Amino acid sequence: MSVGAVDIAFAKELFADLPDLTTRKMFGGLGIYSAGIIFALLMSDGRFMIKAKEGSFADHLASLGCTRWTYTRKDGAASSMPYWSMPDAALDDPDTACALARDALAALS
Repeated sequence: MSVGAVDIAFAKELFADLPDLTTRKMFGGLGIYSAGIIFALLMSDGRFMIKAKEGSFADHLASLGCTRWTYTRKDGAASSMPYWSMPDAALDDPDTACALARDALAALS
């Protein structure tokens, strides 16, 4: 399954208050950017993931109950990506979603 026009419209509406918001389809999902910096993904299964490298923002996401994106490689080894699930409250509230996105962008710069 890949993201469609309705999914893209929802992502753009959710993060509408961010400057220079753009999106790009990739691997069946969607990269979400502000001023050219990717800060979130919309996965092909509909999950939003917010970018957080190791540090205080990642710790904050963990404290909110967010989980890190992990997967199993072909060789069976576990691996993780610097993306975390979005809290459910953020998916229903653009102000909360944009606040998390701003925190993510600040931690990435």
